[in-house]
Amino acid sequence: MTEVLSQDEIDQLLTAINAGDTPEHEEYKPPVETRKIKIYDFKRPDKFSKEQIRTISIMHETFARLTTTAMSANLRSMVQVHVASVDQLTYEEFLRSIPTPTTLAIINMDPLKGNAILEIDPAISFSIIDRLFGGVGEGTKGQHELTDIESAVMEGIIVRILGNMREAWAQVLDLRPRLGQIETNPQFAQIVPPTDMVVLVTLETKVGEVEGMMNFCIPYLTIEPIIGKLSAQFWYSSVRRGTTAENLNILKEKLETVDVNVVAEIGKIQVPIKDVLSLRIGDMIRLYNVRVGDPFALNVGNKNKFLCRPGVIGKKMAVQIVKKTAELEQDEFEELAEGEDLL
Repeated sequence: MTEVLSQDEIDQLLTAINAGDTPEHEEYKPPVETRKIKIYDFKRPDKFSKEQIRTISIMHETFARLTTTAMSANLRSMVQVHVASVDQLTYEEFLRSIPTPTTLAIINMDPLKGNAILEIDPAISFSIIDRLFGGVGEGTKGQHELTDIESAVMEGIIVRILGNMREAWAQVLDLRPRLGQIETNPQFAQIVPPTDMVVLVTLETKVGEVEGMMNFCIPYLTIEPIIGKLSAQFWYSSVRRGTTAENLNILKEKLETVDVNVVAEIGKIQVPIKDVLSLRIGDMIRLYNVRVGDPFALNVGNKNKFLCRPGVIGKKMAVQIVKKTAELEQDEFEELAEGEDLL
């Protein structure tokens, strides 16, 4: 039986013959299919799924946009911040990847247990400090630890950055990040054991002409209680969760102070414009389907909500609500009892 070769096998055979690597009498053997093997390191297992990494990236893209706006206004200079990458690695690998000295802010992630770290590249730190001290925002050429005054300046900047972080996390958690302390040596920032897994959000930052990195390191142990919320389904369903009792109470409080128009409507009639122009004092207009003693319609905004009767309180005109429109039937209008509420 004659075996039919595929087009790929024919192309490979012709290529081998033209190159002189295969004798003409040698039987062609198709390539053996091999299984693709993914290397897995049991010493550093993956704690975050791709979907969770993607959600964290989306959250911090919002954080980057807010930080860009806030720092540009604060420094009065062009600032650009965007997410470069989101990776998971061991805490030891993170510490080895950052320079010494640097600006390490230890962040309390209340209500989550544990801490996180915000690391700002020295070039960015000194550019910010120089800008706030009245300079043009040039980074220092030599590396040195922050002085007390420089550290106080960076504390103010970091506190503002943490406010943006709270807003970026709002759809997942009411995060209340607080600055604990600032370190310059990574060896003094041991918030978790070296082998513990962390998620590292790397933010490319540009202040004026100075470029550098900001790294936000969150240990898995800190973020573990809300790991289930870091999914696309939870993220995009946050709008539907707006019907909770707490949110309804907030909406109710805000609506209580809103002014609306309330109009007591005696009746309706269509009148030609020529008749309206000829109206004089003392003229009478007959309304359709309205009799003396019938209740008025009380409109709230453009919706008919109640029926009411006219009256007087002191020297002011008023109406007395007798019933809700939603509770009425057409044959009940003549049998309405007097109500109690007065407007």
